[in-house]
Amino acid sequence: MKRLHVFYHGRVQGVGFRYSAQYLATNLGLGGWVKNLANGSVEIIAEGSEAEIKKFLDEISKGELGHYIKDTELSWEKPTGKFKDFDVRF
Repeated sequence: MKRLHVFYHGRVQGVGFRYSAQYLATNLGLGGWVKNLANGSVEIIAEGSEAEIKKFLDEISKGELGHYIKDTELSWEKPTGKFKDFDVRF
């Protein structure tokens, strides 16, 4: 199991980014969350297999959401295994 921590910068709020990310993550069986930040960015924590997380990243960057993203900051962290679902946080 792996854990991804990613920040997406650009015009990523107000375009359905969080709900699209939730849909993709849920379909891939990932756990975690996505939320908007006060600075206009979106933050995501995702846990699952490395292959599924990489597919998630690929679908975000090459899919409909990709053209809203100007910059991506990502890091791999130690997984906690505490997530059962992938939620939108407020």
